[in-house]
Amino acid sequence: MFPTEPNTICCLFLLCSIFLTSNAAIDRHSLVTRYNPTRNASNPTTPMQVGNGNFAFGADVTSLQTFLPFATMSSWGWKNDSLPPNRTIEDVYNYKGESWYNHGRLVQYDFGGDPEIEQWLTANPNRVNLGIVGLVFLDAQTGLIQNVLESDLSDVHQTLDLWTGIMSSEFTYEDTTINVTTTSAQDISAITVTVTSPHLFPNTSNAFTRLGIFLDFPWGDGSQKFSAPFVGNFSSALFNNHTTTLLDHNEFQAQIKHQMVDAIFYTAVESSTKFDITRDSPIAHRYTILPHSDTNSLSLVISYNSILPSSLPSSASLVQSSIATWESYWMDGGFIDLITGSTDSRADELQRRIILSRYLMRVNEAGEDPPQESGLVNDGWYGKFHMEEYFWHSAHWALWSNWDLLRRSSNVYTSFLPTSLSRSQIQQGWSSGARWPKMTDPSGRSSPGEINNLLIWEQPHPLVFATYEYRAFPSLSTLEKWKDVVKATADWMAVFAWSNASTRVYDLGPPLYVVSEDTSPNVTVNPAFELAYWRFGFGLAEAWFNELREEVPRDWTTVKNNLAPLPIQNNGTSTVYTVYEGIEPDFWTDPAYINDHPSLVGLHGWLPPTEGLDLGIAKVTMEEVWARWNFSNCWGWDFPMLAMSAARNNDTEKAIEWLLHPLFQFDDVGMPIGGVRVPTPYFPGSGALLYATAMMAQGWDESDEKEREGGKAPGFPRTGWDVSVEGLSMAL
Repeated sequence: MFPTEPNTICCLFLLCSIFLTSNAAIDRHSLVTRYNPTRNASNPTTPMQVGNGNFAFGADVTSLQTFLPFATMSSWGWKNDSLPPNRTIEDVYNYKGESWYNHGRLVQYDFGGDPEIEQWLTANPNRVNLGIVGLVFLDAQTGLIQNVLESDLSDVHQTLDLWTGIMSSEFTYEDTTINVTTTSAQDISAITVTVTSPHLFPNTSNAFTRLGIFLDFPWGDGSQKFSAPFVGNFSSALFNNHTTTLLDHNEFQAQIKHQMVDAIFYTAVESSTKFDITRDSPIAHRYTILPHSDTNSLSLVISYNSILPSSLPSSASLVQSSIATWESYWMDGGFIDLITGSTDSRADELQRRIILSRYLMRVNEAGEDPPQESGLVNDGWYGKFHMEEYFWHSAHWALWSNWDLLRRSSNVYTSFLPTSLSRSQIQQGWSSGARWPKMTDPSGRSSPGEINNLLIWEQPHPLVFATYEYRAFPSLSTLEKWKDVVKATADWMAVFAWSNASTRVYDLGPPLYVVSEDTSPNVTVNPAFELAYWRFGFGLAEAWFNELREEVPRDWTTVKNNLAPLPIQNNGTSTVYTVYEGIEPDFWTDPAYINDHPSLVGLHGWLPPTEGLDLGIAKVTMEEVWARWNFSNCWGWDFPMLAMSAARNNDTEKAIEWLLHPLFQFDDVGMPIGGVRVPTPYFPGSGALLYATAMMAQGWDESDEKEREGGKAPGFPRTGWDVSVEGLSMAL
């Protein structure tokens, strides 16, 4: 997993580069643009998007938000609601949850306290829709705003150029063509919109311009756990809940201040064409922009920020920035070509999913903080992010060699270290280590909730991210960068494990929740996946300190070497691993236990073989999962996890079947369908798809070296698949 010397990895990278350059380069442009999404009508649940990872703009078929109020969202746009009645901020600061016994010692958690404050803490801060932008249609003779429907348009065609990040629409309204292009800035939260049409200027038959642009601002709060497909409420009944103010403006620029409770957001508009801006009514939060001079083209730069910008870049510079940034992204990162030499008819759909996922992850999930489950499309769990899902959201960046993007958010472990140390040692009373949160926000505060406090599989994640970074950049500076995080992570793993005097092993739990969150925490002990992940994590932490040439803490090694064995049982025909030690003998037929994440297949698939794992039993367990699990109730990332397990067990045909399973769907623009468990999109499915396909194409540490050197993709079938790879890294 680690090189003995940094030069070892450098030599491996050089050999990989020699191998790759000895083959014809992949025509990346042709493969990317082959899957440019097109629409001739709006999708009622998913937008087409442009964005930069920290900011995204979701559009209907007009390439704006004319008919459907899809969201404009960011990594920084959060607000707090008003406190519950008769509560003060001191009540928030003084909130304390219940204390549960953990092997004779009381541990204080963040649940079971004042229910109103607990719910406020769960729902706050919540992520906001910064506002919407759309076309406004006016009567030619009176200049009054018309109620135009999407059905009033004809000859509609919308396309998204994946290579440049430019979205465009063309359609006809009352026998006249309208063209719209929308592009996102790449370093600020802004879009540029260009509308071209004769409808923009008056003529001999039209006393008024017939076309303009509106800005509208919704109320948002934490009353809804999920806000999908739209975020915020534009109802007139809520106009008094928030305020908007048109600040100083002239013929070329305007600023609008939007305040919700104590949160303030600014929208700035600039153009090289003169325009007028007016408020539609004294109480509404909608503003209309009309060209001030005769023109058939209007270009606006519209930016969003928590402070007023001193100036905005030009529309042309934003477009050029998008073109350059996206070309660099497609050319400089890893790439997989599945279709050029393949004869299997399924290659095209898998390639489509990969390309569109690569685009959408760059738009939605490449921000300064870990992403929420729905990225920047809509809100789930109040817009907060889940650190246990961070692996599935972001580990693929390491395999696809997008370290500039991964480093944006992986530094979260350093920034969250102080609050995680406090949670462990001050609140919960552990003797050492950092306890990473599950559901959180940019503050690093853990959201209340029993599952949020008792889930543990997020704990080893930073050890994996650190290891991938060291494999890519084997230097002392990398070792020092992650040292404190590695130590604090493993320290808590060691103190959480309980020394069972009667069995002479270290137990995990109770109380705890397993990956699937469907067992009783007070009886769950020694869950199979968590035990394996603990062993794996300790091994990575030990290797880290060995590379630093520092002494490995003795308790890490003691706990790792004496962890309880993985629980097994005989199901009547064979020996299999079980979800946790002592689970009911007939759990394979109990719907309570076979309806969620099938983490048992992760023992040899997501994870490499760990000490004490019997590969034969793991394979039988995997096949038992295939035969008995209720996959209709699974989540998106479960299917790539199943594929990874099949690939490591040399069932490559089954791996493809899992990646293209009928219950694992992506829509026409690549949005991962949420299924029965969660609204669309559910981006851990996209991240898992990219992680699994990179692993299957480039290989993993234990995969056949001769096959890799011969250009064979270890996780793909030998028949019908010809896989070309550039710039990928091997999985652990």
